[in-house]
Amino acid sequence: MRIALHTKVRADRIEAYEAAHREVPAELRKAISAAGATSWTIWRSGADLFHVLECEDYARMLAELDKLPVNIAWQARMAELLDVVHDYSADGADAGLPVVWEL
Repeated sequence: MRIALHTKVRADRIEAYEAAHREVPAELRKAISAAGATSWTIWRSGADLFHVLECEDYARMLAELDKLPVNIAWQARMAELLDVVHDYSADGADAGLPVVWEL
């Protein structure tokens, strides 16, 4: 399945956010893949972040990552940089952007 998400970086933390993503821990990358994600891309327009990820089952992926220490540490780091965070709770599975049009 393909999921699109919207988050928002704090305007004064854009550089730190981008720097953090140049150094995503290998353990976290492995955990995301092991949870079923096959790709994850983030685009930035100003402070708005748009994510597109492909995974087997988004709700299951969130549940598997939610309690992992490496993800908890990463999310704490991201919480310092973001105004709108990625929701790893069960409710987050419904946070995908609705499809308006496809070619």
